[in-house]
Amino acid sequence: MARVEKRNKAAPQVLQKSPTGIKGLDEITGGGLPKGRPTLVCGGTGCGKTLFAMEFLVRGALQYDEPGVFMSFEERPEELVQNFASLGFDLNALLAKNSLAMDYVHIERSQIEETGEYDLEGLFIRLGHAIDSIGAKRVVLDTVEALFSGLSNESILRAELRRLFRFLKNKGVTAVITGEQGERTLTRHGLEEYVADCVIFLHHKVSEQIATRRLRIIKYRGSSHGTNEYPFLIDEQGFSVLPITSLGLDYQASTERVPTGISRLDAMLGGKGFYRGSSILVTGTAGTGKSSMAAHFVDAACRRGERCVYFAFEESQTQIIRNMRSIGIDLEQWVKRGLLLCHNTRPTMYGLEMHLVAMHKAIEAFSPGIVVIDPISNLISAATAGEVKGMLSRLVDYLKLKQITAFCTDLTSSAGSLEHTEVGISSIMDAWLLLQNIETSGERNRGLYILKARGIDHSNQVREFLLTDQGIQLRDVYVGPGGVLTGAARTSQEAKERAETLERQQEVERKQREIVSRKKAVDAQIAALRSEFEIEREELQRLVTREKLHEETLALERREIASARKADKASSVGGPANSRKKGVKK
Repeated sequence: MARVEKRNKAAPQVLQKSPTGIKGLDEITGGGLPKGRPTLVCGGTGCGKTLFAMEFLVRGALQYDEPGVFMSFEERPEELVQNFASLGFDLNALLAKNSLAMDYVHIERSQIEETGEYDLEGLFIRLGHAIDSIGAKRVVLDTVEALFSGLSNESILRAELRRLFRFLKNKGVTAVITGEQGERTLTRHGLEEYVADCVIFLHHKVSEQIATRRLRIIKYRGSSHGTNEYPFLIDEQGFSVLPITSLGLDYQASTERVPTGISRLDAMLGGKGFYRGSSILVTGTAGTGKSSMAAHFVDAACRRGERCVYFAFEESQTQIIRNMRSIGIDLEQWVKRGLLLCHNTRPTMYGLEMHLVAMHKAIEAFSPGIVVIDPISNLISAATAGEVKGMLSRLVDYLKLKQITAFCTDLTSSAGSLEHTEVGISSIMDAWLLLQNIETSGERNRGLYILKARGIDHSNQVREFLLTDQGIQLRDVYVGPGGVLTGAARTSQEAKERAETLERQQEVERKQREIVSRKKAVDAQIAALRSEFEIEREELQRLVTREKLHEETLALERREIASARKADKASSVGGPANSRKKGVKK
């Protein structure tokens, strides 16, 4: 019988990762860059490669206690210190604490002679010393093209690249190597991406004079990762990536209600307002009061102590504050108290994805309960309607995930259907309010419709509303002979109906007076008849009494006569008739 040897197979080790500390990047890479392995960061000029690499070192030193070495082939250390100071990175402080080491290697292309014995041994010694001197865990080489700028022999170049990457792996450091983009390849030589364990491509695109920065992970050996293009932002806080496609429909649905700031509108929404974390869309043509309604919503939230972020794409902060004072809303007080943050930019300032990243950063930093976007239709100037819809869909999902109530306004065109949005986003909104100018009798008046409110038993009536110095006032729906009336037509019809009502009231009062008068006359007649009846009754009663007395007198006389004649009872009873009969018998 054959013997079967059983070999214990060791469980495969999971690839360890080194967190970058760059917001959003660790999410799409599943935890960071491959630990102890080289990562290639490539892209065109000005895309942010050097910033990416330096922030990787700085975040590692500050957040994860991992010292780093930055070896530059283009910029001197003093230049790097000055450049990154504008981003809030104090490189001198890190250098003083041995948390960071910087080295500059100058390579003159004209002095390089390509021979079969060319190698990077000197660089390895220099780099190894820097790593050992501070116990570095992270290394950056910026940029690899400068290191091989004088080499044209592909076989030598490939061999030295492999030696460089192997050297970094043997040192156990997590390395970031930057490279310039080639014409048809990710890098100029087209070799680095094949030997690197992870390749990140940074793209700086300009379309219709609007710049957009995007990041894509080309490959990541031994790990799953996000494969889409992700917008990233470079600002005074450094490098940040927005993992826009990682959001799903797994957020919680709150049952808490948020008042609108307009009591009669709350009544139309079941008496309590919108659900918290819902998305609200208010559409209408110019001048219908969309921004005024947004200001009411913000003012009510701030009065409850909630924070609000107001993204405005048409007006400055001071202009919004001034305009809202005309309807009795003081937004400046909330700005001063730190409850309201106004973020005012032109849509054409930068690309659509950059707007999305900027919104995310503002929301993350301020932690609001309410977000206003006024108006979303202006974003079309920075991209197509389809792109804007996609961007807003991701933003709405992000806000729902954080239980933030979104209030969006959208400018519609009077030429088309009013129940239509410029970016076609109404289907993903939880509530949709339509504001419309109703033109009658030579004037324009405002009407409000609730087209939908998911999960809320809402009113189906059209309400006229006014912008007064006390804010928005909703009026009861008024239906005249020709339909819903507003403005002067409503005032005229109301005056006419008041006159008709007054006339009817006067006629009723006249009828009532006539009834009272008639009743008095009838009562008088009844009283006269009663009086006459009483008189007649009394007269008849006297006659009856007199007749009874007469009968009694006659009876008494007969008894007296009978007694005088000594008549017997029968004769006395019989009366005069009996007397006559007896006389005849004699």
